[in-house]
Amino acid sequence: MPEVIPEKFRDLFLKKAFAHLATLMSDGRPQVTPVWCDYDGTHVVVNSAQGRLKDRNMRRDPRVALSILDPDNPYRYLEVRGRVVEITTEGADRHIDKMARKYLGMDRYPNRQPGEVRVLYRIEPQATSSMG
Repeated sequence: MPEVIPEKFRDLFLKKAFAHLATLMSDGRPQVTPVWCDYDGTHVVVNSAQGRLKDRNMRRDPRVALSILDPDNPYRYLEVRGRVVEITTEGADRHIDKMARKYLGMDRYPNRQPGEVRVLYRIEPQATSSMG
């Protein structure tokens, strides 16, 4: 598979750059949520809690899009269109702690809820657009 994420925009995944994740509701309307995101060299990785609206949407329809704005230059962004190719709880707790270190400077994610099940979504990028 060719690399879809342009090299010159991969730094956005290392910054405290929030992504806006668009999923599809059952009636086809878009739903957008700001999320923490990561890139493993192949997939864009998003972490959420089981049962949330975006979780239900991605399980039903894997088509998604993300827009990541550079926090250092609001005129520089990356948009990624793709499909969720894996949904798993394996490694999700470790990953949310990794994201807490990146975004909050904390070793552990502080907003865990009792009984919450963390979930990883691996998104295969299929197309991008960018500026900057």
